[in-house]
Amino acid sequence: MLNTNRKHTVEFFIQCQPGPPRATLYWKIDTEGSPFILPATGGITLNIQVGDPAFGWEGDHLEPGVSCTMDTRNPTGHPNRSLQTYSCVGNKARIVSGEQKGAEGVVIGTHGGVEHLIVDFPREVKEKMTYDDKILIHARGQGLKLLDYPEITLFNLDPDLLDKMSLTPIEDGMLEVPVTTIVPPACMGSGLGAQHAAKGDYDIMTSDPDTVKEYKLDQLRFGDFVALLDHDNRFGRAYRKGAMSIGVIVHSDCKKSGHGPGVTTIMTTPHPRLKPVIDPKANIADLLQIGTTLD
Repeated sequence: MLNTNRKHTVEFFIQCQPGPPRATLYWKIDTEGSPFILPATGGITLNIQVGDPAFGWEGDHLEPGVSCTMDTRNPTGHPNRSLQTYSCVGNKARIVSGEQKGAEGVVIGTHGGVEHLIVDFPREVKEKMTYDDKILIHARGQGLKLLDYPEITLFNLDPDLLDKMSLTPIEDGMLEVPVTTIVPPACMGSGLGAQHAAKGDYDIMTSDPDTVKEYKLDQLRFGDFVALLDHDNRFGRAYRKGAMSIGVIVHSDCKKSGHGPGVTTIMTTPHPRLKPVIDPKANIADLLQIGTTLD
């Protein structure tokens, strides 16, 4: 087990509720210039779970599971920033009101712009939820450090999930990290330049079919761990040759220019300290046995 400061990370409860599906007044335009109106962000999404494909849905920026907010009247205001910043991937969630009181779920990640926290619950729980239900997040993990690897910075990662990721120390002070996919730096789009990576996500652009095929981007699943080549997320999301960031897929493929599956950052380094190794089961669903897992 890796040496961390988990005993000194802060734990607290944050309360939220499902946020309703969002829609637009106008047509959206895809990368080929065609207009579309399709389901998008928000909602209690019944038939999409962590572990399901991030491609192939009749939707745009779809979020698996339950899209949560603290204030439905002011979704981009202060309370939701706190919810996003302090809730971490792998945190436990518990419904504390309504018919499904006591049911448990898992935080999958955060979606910037709409400021949603995405929580996976079993379908049978979601079918009995309402938009008035209250959800308590056991928030912990922001500030987590790998004490023996000071050049690797962690964000948005529950300590228990870190323990399950099978990180392996190798030569020259490096860690081997299981991922499903390695993403070339040119593919990173919407969300670049954000001032920090402690909330939200940024998108893997999928408008070039040849690149999608070459890197098997269309095989991504919600909850996949992915390696972003030459991307340094320590002080915002930026290109830096030799850097690497590891993230989790939190929303579906998108039709708009500059967009694609969203990635919430969980670790980053400006130097060659992370070595990605391909593992088809490097997914939250498989590690935690939730959602839809591979056979």
